[in-house]
Amino acid sequence: MTPKSMLKQMIDFQRFTFDNSFDAMAMVQDQTEKVVENFVAKASWLPEEGRKAIEDWVKTYQHGRSTFKNEMNENFTKVESYFNE
Repeated sequence: MTPKSMLKQMIDFQRFTFDNSFDAMAMVQDQTEKVVENFVAKASWLPEEGRKAIEDWVKTYQHGRSTFKNEMNENFTKVESYFNE
């Protein structure tokens, strides 16, 4: 086995591990979002500004999560293209 093929296998394993870990984290965050939405819907004492802040917070972390995933996919693709040459 050549060093290049070993490194390619390592990168494949790291990508697989990252994807699975990221998906697990995303599931936890999505479930937490649902819990928070239910809490906010039932919290009549929460002012509208508070509700808006929570909605903005949720949108921000969703955007950050998708941006992070896209960047990681691009970087894995770059590294894989190096080893495929």
